Amino acid sequence: MEISVDTELQQICENIQSQSFTEDEWSARESDDEFQTKNYCGGYDADEKAFCFSYFSPQKKEYWFQFSLKEATEIFNGDIRSIPAREAG
Repeated sequence: MEISVDTELQQICENIQSQSFTEDEWSARESDDEFQTKNYCGGYDADEKAFCFSYFSPQKKEYWFQFSLKEATEIFNGDIRSIPAREAG
């Protein structure tokens, strides 16, 4: 499944970008639920070296996806318009 990048996810990525942390700094403050919005919940995972998220669809299904720090900037800038995801479980 592909999750279309929406305003909510772009705002999360704007928040990530505005903090200007390096990967090492994100790893030091690792949190799996730092970012919580209506449809998304996630944070940085040091083992994955990525932001790992759950997306909750309007049909109440949960999907998992992740993206790198570099990709967070690309999502915010509009260069990435969808993200591959898989059903949770």
